[in-house]
Amino acid sequence: MYFGFSGFFGFLLLIADVYAVVSVVNSVRPTGNKVLWIILIFLLPALGWLLWFFLGPRARQ
Repeated sequence: MYFGFSGFFGFLLLIADVYAVVSVVNSVRPTGNKVLWIILIFLLPALGWLLWFFLGPRARQ
């Protein structure tokens, strides 16, 4: 089974998206904000992750 170069980056993006969703769920933001971030991350995986990384809610310390 050959995944190729794009398969590897797709897998890394999947890991990054799962991490972002877990971080959003563990944040202290209101539930509505969490739902919007999760929808954004799932609908636009690469762009959603980048936006979350720079603008998203931070996890509870």
